[in-house]
Amino acid sequence: MFELRFKHHEQIKVTYEKFQLEEGLLEYKITLEQEELTEFAPVVMSWDYPLIDAHYYWFPLNGTTRKLRADYHKGLLSKATISAPVAIYYNASGENRLTCALSDALNTVALAMGVREENGRIVCKAELFTEPTKPARHYEVKLRLDNRNVPYYKALKDVSFWWESFDLLQPSEVPQVAKKPMYSTWYSFHQKMTDEEIEVQCQLAKSMGCEAVIVDDGWQTSDNQRGYAYTGDWEVCVEKFPDMKAHVERVHAMGMKYLLWYSVPYIGVKSNIWNRFKDKVLFLTERNSSATLDPRFPDVREYLINIYEKALQEWDLDGFKLDFVDRFGLVDRENMPAYNELMDYISVDEAVDRLLSDVMKRLKAIKPDIMIEFRQKYIGPLMRKYGNIFRVGDCPADFATNRSGICDIRLISGNTVAHADMIMWNEEDHVESAALQINNIIFGVPQISMKLEKLKDEHRKMVAFWLDFYNKYQDVLLDGELMPHHPEQQYPVVEARDNEKHIIGVYADHVVKLNALVDETVIVNGKLTEKVYLDCGVDVKGKLTIYDCCGREVNQEVISWKAGLHQVYVPASGLLTII
Repeated sequence: MFELRFKHHEQIKVTYEKFQLEEGLLEYKITLEQEELTEFAPVVMSWDYPLIDAHYYWFPLNGTTRKLRADYHKGLLSKATISAPVAIYYNASGENRLTCALSDALNTVALAMGVREENGRIVCKAELFTEPTKPARHYEVKLRLDNRNVPYYKALKDVSFWWESFDLLQPSEVPQVAKKPMYSTWYSFHQKMTDEEIEVQCQLAKSMGCEAVIVDDGWQTSDNQRGYAYTGDWEVCVEKFPDMKAHVERVHAMGMKYLLWYSVPYIGVKSNIWNRFKDKVLFLTERNSSATLDPRFPDVREYLINIYEKALQEWDLDGFKLDFVDRFGLVDRENMPAYNELMDYISVDEAVDRLLSDVMKRLKAIKPDIMIEFRQKYIGPLMRKYGNIFRVGDCPADFATNRSGICDIRLISGNTVAHADMIMWNEEDHVESAALQINNIIFGVPQISMKLEKLKDEHRKMVAFWLDFYNKYQDVLLDGELMPHHPEQQYPVVEARDNEKHIIGVYADHVVKLNALVDETVIVNGKLTEKVYLDCGVDVKGKLTIYDCCGREVNQEVISWKAGLHQVYVPASGLLTII
């Protein structure tokens, strides 16, 4: 059904083997060879498939659009620190029509799946070696093509398992505390913070159900302009944190873990380290006030690793928020600084792999359950090796994007835990509206970023209720079978279930299907309309309890519903349970 075609330099010999894994699922092992020990020239492989009953397009960084692309559009880049080499066409019922994935998550791959106007077919292309790599005579990559009639989320989940079968893509273990709600300082403080202010938040956050704090940008500088001119020295700002070790000890005494933010690639022109590394950078950024370090230099990598080791040992940290790693991947072939004898890698991607692999290895040697958070868009299978927390990219107060980002991450990230972007809202908002920020992201780990002492009583009750809800149902929310429906509508219905519990988040006025009952069914009304519509495929009997957004019980009754359509009153941002 699939015919692979190749476009390549004449010095490259291309061969491939085809393996039928099951009906509708193929794997190709593609081998490239050349006689000279040199960089591979670009190679394009292509194949096509009929555009039949295929209506939407999903890829890891598609944001809020699932529109189909024409075949003349450029491929979507993935590499070690950006996205992942997978894309899928699915139909309006959520069934897979064609999933394409490659095993090379390290090097740059331009993967495209576009509609050809002339014949109504999906033209697929994967372009390799568009950026410098180390000289080689031999290269292998595997291509997975899946046209099974299965739910799109199963096809993508199977890709994540497939990636895990490769030695280079073995994911890190996830400490249990990484699955617990956390407090983040970013939206609540930005760079204006002190140790005392953070400790106040930790005390309150702990009482509401949080188990860790992430101290973001600002601890290392007295400059509060949100720039990076002073970045790179990573010395504590003593005006804000007179004794960092004692501060961390006080937070630990509250029962909270402590994660600290670092901007991995940046050094600022006003930093003390600037003169040492100013000639070892990939490019200037931020109106030339900072630069992105070049990880191909071994002393650059060693400097960064030593920074993290020292912080971990001196302050007894529990984890790191390693930010802006994707900036390493922004340099292109034309603008990349030339390789020289002081470097030990030609490829930036390979150098980043070495840097982050060594970071995880050396930090785990000090603290085996270390937590490392990365942010969307660096959420590919290789990043799972270096980190164990993937967070949705910044989307302040945008609960729909936050919900969508969680689902996008989880579809291809296996057991690597997905965290929501930090939750914030206006303090004067009504409580049902504020609750949308948290009940929309319950299928990921909540991060709260509000000054908790300033919240109204109703808002505090609301936060405490939803964090308690998350903690109570964490096992099924994170580890149950995830079924996020209609990506093209930003996942208006999301389900998670195990053998005992079934949780459904309803985020638009969609009809929810109940085709089987377990011991406990929970339906979250993550919207402001006060009705939930159920299409019961079986008779439903049990005790129905309805709660408002602060956890107050508003109704309880014994129900005996016949199979069919039912309309239930549920308060805005409330929930119902059936036991």
